[in-house]
Amino acid sequence: MPDRVFVYGTLMRGFDHPMSKLLSSGADFLGEASCRGRLYMIAHYPGLLHSDDANDIVFGELFRLRKPDELMVALDDYESVGPGHPQPTLYLRERIAVTLADGSVGEAWTYIYNKPVDETKRIMSGRFLAR
Repeated sequence: MPDRVFVYGTLMRGFDHPMSKLLSSGADFLGEASCRGRLYMIAHYPGLLHSDDANDIVFGELFRLRKPDELMVALDDYESVGPGHPQPTLYLRERIAVTLADGSVGEAWTYIYNKPVDETKRIMSGRFLAR
């Protein structure tokens, strides 16, 4: 299991939410990062979808979890992932390639939105906080 997680919405640093504070206290911030994908406004939170277009970039933050087994359980619950949640789940946890600001590429967990999206709600900048 990778010990890194890429976040692009309400789990980012500075977001005033108990789960973002839990992540910040239980993980080391590795830097701003990006991945290929499309970002959509779902409600008060975003959803990331895969994209084959190299121009579709989503920006976020990369963290290294100090206790990945414990923290991933809490993050999965927050994102409604896993067998204890109604199926199909709101998100799927997947490993993706992420690129750090220095150009280095690595692998991290992230949450992929698992429901239909409204194309008019796409966040074209790929930046949730800059929408």
